[in-house]
Amino acid sequence: MEGNLAIALAHRADTQGWRDRPLFHTGGAVLTHGEAHDAAARASGVLHAAGVRPGQRVLIALPDSPGFVAALLGTLRLGAVAVLAGPEQSAAEHAYVRADAEPQAVVCDAALAHRFPTVQVLTGDDLSDEPAAVPAPAPAGPDTPAYVQYTSGTTGKPKGVVHRHGDPAAYVRALALGALGMTAGDVTFSLSKACYPFGLGATVFFPMFCGGSSVLWPQQPSVAGAAAQLQRHRPTLLFTVPTWYARLVGDPAVRAAAGSLRAAVSAGEPLLPSLADRIERVLGCPVLDGLGSTEAGHTFVSNTLARRRRGTLGVVLDPFQIEVRGEGGAPAPAGETGVLYVRGPSVMREYLGRPDRTAEVPAPDGWLRTGDLVHVDAEGFVHHHGRLLDQVTVSGEPVRPLEVERIFGLHPEVVEVAVVADPAGRLRAFTVLEGRPPAPAVAGPALLAFARERLPDHKVPRSVTFLPELPRTSTGKVRRGLLARLGDGEPDMPR
Repeated sequence: MEGNLAIALAHRADTQGWRDRPLFHTGGAVLTHGEAHDAAARASGVLHAAGVRPGQRVLIALPDSPGFVAALLGTLRLGAVAVLAGPEQSAAEHAYVRADAEPQAVVCDAALAHRFPTVQVLTGDDLSDEPAAVPAPAPAGPDTPAYVQYTSGTTGKPKGVVHRHGDPAAYVRALALGALGMTAGDVTFSLSKACYPFGLGATVFFPMFCGGSSVLWPQQPSVAGAAAQLQRHRPTLLFTVPTWYARLVGDPAVRAAAGSLRAAVSAGEPLLPSLADRIERVLGCPVLDGLGSTEAGHTFVSNTLARRRRGTLGVVLDPFQIEVRGEGGAPAPAGETGVLYVRGPSVMREYLGRPDRTAEVPAPDGWLRTGDLVHVDAEGFVHHHGRLLDQVTVSGEPVRPLEVERIFGLHPEVVEVAVVADPAGRLRAFTVLEGRPPAPAVAGPALLAFARERLPDHKVPRSVTFLPELPRTSTGKVRRGLLARLGDGEPDMPR
């Protein structure tokens, strides 16, 4: 039974003496480790009575809540496979996941039940009922499928990444233990929700493996709400994406409530060094940038509390390995830029129902091609140069948008920026400024002049468009394709 992740975690809580320790803080309530595992056992009985059997799939579309955790662990206890979807997703997104995953049952709030007319629907409240019987946990090995998370869909239709019962132990070892040195005294708070990879680790598995606790926040993120959670629960570790850090550090209430933090962790998008400086000034703790992916399960390269360098992604985390490869897939010479590959215990082996795409990644030897352009310096720090698919050609020269974005990020008023090529091949910048609505006729030329002083002419965007925020997918990725279409037809700024 120890190979079954839900049972292994319950056994860990028992043997380490954690059963009576807090695990989840939600509103004014506290759920202990033992109470969470007892709730998972009850949920497994309700799911079993609903016909769920080993190998079948259960679609879970609940907010971060005790019900979400019970549904997830209850599904794993049965040897079934949890398919995780955000409750905030659109009806079309839910329909896509339902059709793709073909679940035996769906667990969601009653308000969403109408979206799943042909599937048996249970609510989080249903799972808390006392079942007629709690079935024996299903045997599972480390390679038995456990849960499915969908890619962001920025480069095509989302694909279901199948992760296994043994996978969380690998990325807990890498980030929670290796980079952060988590202990039973830590309290995590993630603005990224638990249905997505970054949040699933930070909110659910990190504290369950380490004996700590986390904040379960069912509402969608807001600056005021985050400040209230920081004030109430006094977390020690904060997890979110650069967009939300940019919003948080501009709010005085966040500054006042952040005193308990010992580290902030960033992922999902490149973290501009200028924003990192602001984060550390406001939150009063180190900010650790890193890189992960749905296919790898979580973070595999990161700055750590022991080794960090501003402007880099950090170092490869044990137990992962990385390689930088040039054209044709051969290893790139030391220090040269190439495509990043990763190998490790939690790297996916299959996309759900997609044998054609599974054959593409990872390679037969276990290496996953991430599509990120990087180089590794002599001290082992990984430097990010953007995504291979984002690279464009301007005036016959290759341009990496991230390089241009970092120059814009040096400007003291720039909070976020995305640079894309429009359908005509011209660079366009989309920018969020700090604290005030810009006057485009003044701010646009000023920003372009700032960039022109620091970049070759062909890398300077032809226009700057100011937005209140950058459009993103549900997983936090910038929707660059949408921005490229928005840029089409924008008037050129004078050069």
